[in-house]
Amino acid sequence: MMNQLLIMEKQLKAVSDANRLKLLASLKNGEVCVCDLVEILQVSQPAVSQQLRKLKEADIILERKKGTWKHYRLNDIQAPYIQTIIDELEPISIHNCACTIEEGEV
Repeated sequence: MMNQLLIMEKQLKAVSDANRLKLLASLKNGEVCVCDLVEILQVSQPAVSQQLRKLKEADIILERKKGTWKHYRLNDIQAPYIQTIIDELEPISIHNCACTIEEGEV
């Protein structure tokens, strides 16, 4: 029981931040590269990564490395209270950025 409460606390803390809610809204339409999320939040890439790490540690999002970039998506299995929060978010459209260009072309 205590473990479940700790998990719930971690997840609720993870979604109690406006920037992290924006990140979740950005992931509603599928997997997104971290470089695209930098554009959405208008903060540095390390700051975005820190927010993503909190969501990942709470098991709300999943990470996949592709080359030098990390891609994120919503975990398919969410606690009902987290799923309700995600369902309430208006999806944010993403404009795919430079990570889709091969690194040699930059």
